[in-house]
Amino acid sequence: MRLEAVRIPPRLCGFDPGESHVFDVVLEGARVASVTPTPGQPAARGTLLSAPVDAHVHLDKNYTVQEVGAAQGDLFTAIRRMNAHRAGWTAQTLRPRMERALHEAWQSGTRALRTHLDWVEPEAPVALGVVEALREAWEGRVALQFVSLTPLDVFADAAAGERIARDVKRAGGVLGAFVYRNANLAETLGRVFELAQQHGLALDFHVDEGLDVEATGLRTIAELAIAHGPGLPVVCGHACSLAMQPDADAAHTLALCAKAGLHLIALPTTNLYLQGAWDRTPVARGITRIREAATHGVRASLATDNVQDAFYPYGGYDLLETFGLGVQVAHLAPALDWLDTITLNPARALGLAWDGRIAAGCPADLLLLAATDEHELLDPRGRRRTVIRAGRTLENMA
Repeated sequence: MRLEAVRIPPRLCGFDPGESHVFDVVLEGARVASVTPTPGQPAARGTLLSAPVDAHVHLDKNYTVQEVGAAQGDLFTAIRRMNAHRAGWTAQTLRPRMERALHEAWQSGTRALRTHLDWVEPEAPVALGVVEALREAWEGRVALQFVSLTPLDVFADAAAGERIARDVKRAGGVLGAFVYRNANLAETLGRVFELAQQHGLALDFHVDEGLDVEATGLRTIAELAIAHGPGLPVVCGHACSLAMQPDADAAHTLALCAKAGLHLIALPTTNLYLQGAWDRTPVARGITRIREAATHGVRASLATDNVQDAFYPYGGYDLLETFGLGVQVAHLAPALDWLDTITLNPARALGLAWDGRIAAGCPADLLLLAATDEHELLDPRGRRRTVIRAGRTLENMA
């Protein structure tokens, strides 16, 4: 297959583009055979991305809003409603909802996805077995990872934490926690870090998901990551409170994040919906400091988060939709320079074998958009796409 006169965003170039902006890309089998400047540098016919990576979703919760109702912006109301609904979850009710999401992600071009699973007791949830089965069933289409989403205070019980870590390790997952204004924050988080090191687990936290200036979980996690040394992958999602803190305090936290090599994930759909009172137009945008993070060397990711549940009653699994919202709410301009938020950065956060940079020899898992420049990226016509996996278009795959 030959793709002629396509634009490759600079951050996604796995080669030195020089002064060239438009390239001819040849695919042979499941790999990119060559990437060469298009003679004469004509106008681009489209934009070529590596297949997107969705680094933060909730497959166990999705498509339940008709049953639980929307929480109208109240995080803890949403938590209570989903806690009550979870009591009725079975493998038979979970699998259709979770597989529906994977089909939608696959059709939109996503190549890898990390889901958080509610894990509120020491015992593994029923959703774990479903994810293990789906991970096997979807191998080669959507690479599926999971994180144990546990209230941080559960780890105050050493036996409970040990059991969770053992089960996560056995199932090949990532250890996680929900962190927000907890008592004994550093001590309990320290136990989570110790469990991760003992069991050889990566870490992925929900942290500071609110507009409380005093919520400083992100800073504590960064400090612990530095103290525990390099080599321990740490991902933090949300960090909404960072946007409410004084600039100097936020800059200090982001400098620590950079030193720790921490990955930051912003969730624009859910956090725009959840943050701020619903009796007036919200002033705070509910999204972390993506641009400031980049100046400190922390390139953030954008991810889907919740879909049609109490936390966010709308949406779907098209990362280009999430990207478009993120561009607007966080002023990510020029937009072409931020496409790494759904490709390169999340691929690195998830530790994927291919980081998403396009060059000769890379996997031919690509997304060709109709958009010919950055201004068309948010245009519905510009988001029209050809999904290419293993060198074949989706329509031509069995």
